[in-house]
Order: sequence, then structure tokens, then C-alpha cells
Amino acid sequence: MGKSLAAQMRRMQRMMRPAKLSKKSQSILIGAAFNPLGVATTKRRKSPTKSVGLTTSRVAKTTRSTDATAVSKTHKSGLNIPHGAQYLSRRHRCVQGSRGYNLYLPASATTKPKGLIVMLHGCKQDPDDFAIGTHMNAQAEKHGLAVVYPAQSRTQNPAGCWNWFASRHQQRGMGEAEILASMTRKLAREFGIGRDHVYVAGLSAGGAMAAILVDVYPDVFAAAGIHSGLARGAARDVPSAMAAMRRGAAGHVMAHTDARAVGRIIFQGDADSTVHPSNAAHLVASARGEGAEAHRVTRKALSKISYTRSEFVASGQHGPLEVCILEGAGHAWSRGRVAGSFTDPKGPDASAQMVRFFLATSR
Repeated sequence: MGKSLAAQMRRMQRMMRPAKLSKKSQSILIGAAFNPLGVATTKRRKSPTKSVGLTTSRVAKTTRSTDATAVSKTHKSGLNIPHGAQYLSRRHRCVQGSRGYNLYLPASATTKPKGLIVMLHGCKQDPDDFAIGTHMNAQAEKHGLAVVYPAQSRTQNPAGCWNWFASRHQQRGMGEAEILASMTRKLAREFGIGRDHVYVAGLSAGGAMAAILVDVYPDVFAAAGIHSGLARGAARDVPSAMAAMRRGAAGHVMAHTDARAVGRIIFQGDADSTVHPSNAAHLVASARGEGAEAHRVTRKALSKISYTRSEFVASGQHGPLEVCILEGAGHAWSRGRVAGSFTDPKGPDASAQMVRFFLATSR
């Protein structure tokens, strides 16, 4: 009996070794871990109808790529495209691979967009869901910005997570980081948008990938909005990813060493049971080094939630940095729309605050 038990234990240990996990198994583990617990969220119901139409002459002049298709989508769940705006479905290809994406072009940009925001969804989300939940298109319309919503391939990650936890995707010129940077460069060239007006933002796994992109591609992105994310280097495989999410990065983060300054605005709920709140401090350490002190800390009380905002001034190679800690908030986009998944209708409007920060960074 003892020998049989020992054999079973050895078999279990072999099964638990990270190197023996298939990509699908790793993705399932990460996706399950990123599933928010105890937060008010509403799962989006996918619209059963899609209508395909022609672009206006304004957009047609700037979207002649052979891999682009103009799509106008009507969503019962609430994604409304204003008259004159466009919501395009495209696919980007480069040496490292390909990804589909949706592109929002605002009606308010009569000539060309004034800037570009790359929005990276979290696990178990998709571009439409993320657009609905964050309501970023409304901010884009207000300020004349284009928004691109890349889609993670389910063949690369069955849970739809960006593979932020794998070393290959944390390096310049490699993996998903290069695919997303290449996509962004192409769009910036297409619309004549300079680096100082290109931004990236994301939630959860998307927030972690946004942190990677702004670290290794400061020549492409001027600033990042990181909501409930983790610092680059917080994990190198599935076990370390689970540990970082549960307890924090434990000193594994990589410092931003490029001389080109980038801005960062961070949102983190202090009751987040999915991504440990200490990861916000690790993001600050990655950007500014250990022991960095804010020059201003303010506490604001809203009707249903309070939050603390810490501001770090730009200096030398360090760009501006803001950190918003949401009291009692879980793993969800602050002031998100309930028609989207993983959103919290309370708190400061993360989308509006990010755009405010982005535009101030570019002045």
C-alpha cells in the first residue's frame, strides 16, 4: 500500500511540473485565476446580428489596406456607433504573428485623429466587450482620438489572456509585444500620428501587457494606463504568475531603463482578490525605483467609494506617474458600464482619467 501511494505521489509531482503543462493547461490556469471574485460584473450578451456597410469617403481615403474590412455593428448590449463614426474590423500581420483588431474612428476627427489609444482586454473578454465596458469610444469622440482594440487569439491562449507571464512576450522584438507594437506603428503611420500622441491601456492581463509595451517600446508609446495589472518581469511562467497575482511580484520586476520618458497612470482596487494590491507598488518601483515618494497625495470621496491619488512629477528620464488606489474595490474597471464584463459602476471614471492623463502627458 505504501509503495502504491508513493508511486501515486511521484505521478502527481510529475503532472504538477510547469514544464509538463501544455499551453492550453497553462492558459486555463491563468484564465481561471483572472476570473474576478466578489465584484459586481455583468456578462455581455453577444449581439446576434451584424450589418456590413460601406465607409464614408473620409475614412475610405485612410483605410485602403487590403486586410481591412469596414464593419458597422449594432449591439443590443449598448455599443452604439455615432453617425459619421466608423468601427472597422481588420487583421494585422507581421513576422511574429498576426492578430485581429477593431478600430474606432470618431466622427469628431474630420481630417485625421488627434491621437491613438491601444486598448487591451483582459482574460475572457473580447474587443467589443471591452469597448462596451470601458466606454472608451465616448472619450475618443469627445477628444477626436482613434481607438484600436486588439483581439487575443484563442489558439494562442484559450482563455483569451495576453501571455504577459511568459518571458518571450516580455522582450522587445519578440512575441505578442512585437505584434502589438508593429500593429501600433502601422496605424500611427497610416493616420500621421506621432509617438507623443500614441498611448496604450489595459485591464488585468491586458494591463500587464500594457506595462510591458510601455517599458520595452518607449519609442512607440508615450504613456500607459494600467488597470489591475502587474509589472514586467513579475512572472516568467505559470507558477510565478499565480504567485505574483496572489501575493505580489516578490522582487522580480524589471526596471524601466530606457532614457526616453514615458507616463503611467495606475488604477488598483485595495480589495482585489485576483491581482494582489501590492502589485501597484511593484509597478511604481519598476517605473521609479524602490523608495520613490509621491510629491502629492490626495484622498477623494465619491458618493459610493473613496480613493487615494498619488502623483509623481516628471524628472529626467522619468515621465509623470499617477496611482489611484480604490478603497473597497475589486478586480474590475472603475466606473465601467455594466453592459460590459468585469466592470464596477462605482469609483472615478478610469477611462476619462486615463485620457486626461494621456493628453496632459503630450503637451
